[in-house]
Parts: sequence; C-alpha cells; structure tokens
Amino acid sequence: MTALDVVASALRGLPCGALSLVYPPTCAGCGGATADPGALCATCWSSLRLIDEPVCQRYGTPFAVDLGVGPLLSPRAIAEPPVFARARAVALYEGVARSLVHRLKYEDRLDLAKVMARMMAASGRMLIAEAECIVPVPLHRGRLWRRRFNQAALLARLIAASARRPLLPATLQRVRATRSQVGLSRAARAENLSGAFRVPRHARHRIDGRRILLVDDVTTTGATGNAAARALLCAGATSVDLLTFALVGEAAG
Repeated sequence: MTALDVVASALRGLPCGALSLVYPPTCAGCGGATADPGALCATCWSSLRLIDEPVCQRYGTPFAVDLGVGPLLSPRAIAEPPVFARARAVALYEGVARSLVHRLKYEDRLDLAKVMARMMAASGRMLIAEAECIVPVPLHRGRLWRRRFNQAALLARLIAASARRPLLPATLQRVRATRSQVGLSRAARAENLSGAFRVPRHARHRIDGRRILLVDDVTTTGATGNAAARALLCAGATSVDLLTFALVGEAAG
C-alpha cells in the first residue's frame, strides 16, 4: 500500500454532523467546496507531494528513484546521523502542505489539526506502533503566550488519542527563548537551539526507559528534532522518533 492509499484511507470516514447542512463542507487546503468536511478538493489533493517509500530510514527524506535494495540511508544520514532514530512526514513542505501548516499556525485554523493529525497517524503508523508515549515539541512560554496555542501539542494530542498512547505534554520544556529559525543555515539553526530543551528532574521517571515519539508540525533541517531528542535521551529515554506533517527538502538521491 502506497502513502497515497494510506493517507486517502485515513481521510475517509471523518464525521459529518448536522452543521454540514448549514455550513457546507469546504476543502482544508483552499476553502473550496468538497463532498466531505476536512477533505481536500481534487486540485489540492493532486498537488500535495506525499512522501512514499523509498525514503532515508533516518531522516525520512524520499529518494528520487527506487533502487530496490532494501532499507536505504541518504548521504546526509551517513555523514551527519541525527540524534533521533527515525523521522517521518506526510508531505514535502510546499504548496498545499505549506498552506495547511501556515493556516493552522498563523491563522488560528485549529479545525485543520484534525485532518492533519489523521494524515500523520497514517504516515507514521510504524513509529506510533512502537512508541510507548508521545511528546510534543514545546514552545517557549513567551511565544506560547503570544500565539495562545502550541500547534505541535494540538497535533500530538489528537494522534495520542487515536492511537491510545500516553501523551506527556509537560515532560519536555523549552527553557530558552530562541530567535526565529527562518533564514538560518543548518549550522546556525543547531547553534540557536543548543540547550533550548530540558526535561525537569521531577518528570524524568515518565520517560525513563521508554520509546518516545516526538511530534512537531514541520521538519526543516532536523535541528529542532535533534535538540529535543537529545534532551529526552539524556533524561533516560531509550529512543526517540520524530513525526511531523511536512518535511523541507528535495529527494535524497
């Protein structure tokens, strides 16, 4: 089954309430009319660049061609192994995927979290099956106060509920207010996030010896995932996988 089949299956069966009689369902991507609430119209669906096998087993970056030789690692994964064990994402961060992320994060379209979380649960089903608990990437309290919600926590809550996995939203803390990552190089992003995350001593027993699934909305260079995973591993986690909705980057090879 391809990623297209899996995600399409996840999108089917979203509940239709009586409100749909008053407010006709619209496309989650462009706002156009659709048959089902939370679905994507044909145009948006066809432009969504879903990530499918073969992918780099560490970063989750898609390969341009299927070499047919089993599990693969990208040159970057060999040269710069990430702190997290595996990363997976639904789609490349462009077009419709970028629009969904921005509308959720900056336009307070919290209703989009449900369809995004369902797609993430489908794409990350193998990671979720092996996870013992789910941890969202936190915002610093100053940014959380300005934005009023953490999109990663919202997605993680929905994924945890559907998978019946424990959600540990306060286990990982962002203790340093970092500047925006936009426009920074890979090295600068890593430096910017150095020491930004911490697991409080009183919360370490919750993750000690457990396999953690870390959830965020977008993976850019992997610097945020690395910094968060490092804090979790230092606090006693056995392993950390990363699941996001979108991934920045082209094919791995």
